[in-house]
Amino acid sequence: MKMEEILKLIEAVSASELTDFKYEENGTKLNLKKEQQKVEIIQSPGVVPVTGTVTAGLQTAEILQNPGNEADHTQEEHQEVIKETEGELIVSPLVGTFYAAPAEDAPSFVKVGDKVEAGQVVGIIEAMKLMNEIESECAGTVAEVLVENGEPVEYGQPIFRIV
Repeated sequence: MKMEEILKLIEAVSASELTDFKYEENGTKLNLKKEQQKVEIIQSPGVVPVTGTVTAGLQTAEILQNPGNEADHTQEEHQEVIKETEGELIVSPLVGTFYAAPAEDAPSFVKVGDKVEAGQVVGIIEAMKLMNEIESECAGTVAEVLVENGEPVEYGQPIFRIV
């Protein structure tokens, strides 16, 4: 199977509501899996918190009302949840190894506090000996780098948070 075909297959599975996909041809096996992440949205006092489930690829969301009492949460917990969910996530478009710099002795593409523009390269993911540039989809400031240099990443795994 050619790399182009694999990438098309990844895109097709990503666009679907499938959470697990396995493919085998001539001894080559491909297993794609989307994990679900829990998202909690907190609003002003007097409003019931809303929780939801979002696929790692961020294509679909189910919103469920939480019947729990808002008084169960402290103000600090509210602020912490809001801080964690604010901004845009840059997620891995494929499975591979994340590299923060173009070479071992080179500086990182971006670090926390750097301003980025839409389309700016923020990292590289190596997959099957091919280097794939990861570009920011939005302009803003790098608030958090969620993956260490040289660390394996999964499809849809958050890598950066931009605010």
